[in-house]
Amino acid sequence: MPSSLPDVVLWSIPAFVLLTVIEMVSYRLHPDEDSAGYEVKDAAASITMGLGSLVFDALWKIPIVAIYAAIYELTPLRVPILWWTLPLMLLAQDFFYYWSHRGHHVIRILWACHVVHHSSEKFNLTTALRQPWTTWTVWPFYVPVIACGVHPAALAFCSSANLVYQFWIHTERIGKLPRPIEFVFNTPSHHRVHHASQGGYLDRNFGGILIVWDRLFGSFVPETDACVFGLTKNINTYNPLRVATHEYAAIARDLRTARSWRERAGRVFRGPGWRPTAVTARPATEGAGPQDVRSGSSPLP
Repeated sequence: MPSSLPDVVLWSIPAFVLLTVIEMVSYRLHPDEDSAGYEVKDAAASITMGLGSLVFDALWKIPIVAIYAAIYELTPLRVPILWWTLPLMLLAQDFFYYWSHRGHHVIRILWACHVVHHSSEKFNLTTALRQPWTTWTVWPFYVPVIACGVHPAALAFCSSANLVYQFWIHTERIGKLPRPIEFVFNTPSHHRVHHASQGGYLDRNFGGILIVWDRLFGSFVPETDACVFGLTKNINTYNPLRVATHEYAAIARDLRTARSWRERAGRVFRGPGWRPTAVTARPATEGAGPQDVRSGSSPLP
């Protein structure tokens, strides 16, 4: 990474720890029966998933960096790292993050990666650490950024900044913020909707830093009713290996019982809740995604 760009995640670790401790203490001092709060095993599982993701991400980065470096060398374009280009890079990264995030909700093989982050029935700052171990599905969404001449290290910096921003929005201790902030930025209120598992909240509010993408592309829903967190069919385990792989295992089971190549393709590339018409009565797979109560693919394009 160019020397002018700091390691945002590394520098933020003390703040992560401090804010998490403050949130835990706040629940101890001021309990809230309407909040999901903390549970020791759940928080431990989330932290374990976060630590594991650091190891696996380091492995996945080897081929991904090689691909990005090859694309960067092939493109004649170059975007310099300057004080005024960095905000534009952050904006571009956030735009493609929106589409990556949305794609990881409506394509089942991608959801198998992202479902990890939604598998907790709690919503607190440790939930932000519950990260997947198979992030090899993310890199294709950012190829246009590299092809436009953004250095791979600059993209990594922007992605880290986006990740750090999203840490603080995983909380029930902050209500709605002033209207201008809620209109432009992703906030705890918006992100609670994203993590909710009921009805009209499913597959909404995909933004990273900005919520304006959801407003522009029709996926925004404001927080009105109380949110129920987790999956529509929860996995009921704190085993990190199962948390990381349960949806891949469900896909494998569905492929073994599939009756045609069309069904096999649907089981992998359609929405997490997709079912062929002839087998709509088949029980939902364990840990299926936020659309596993539906008989068809996502209503979002």
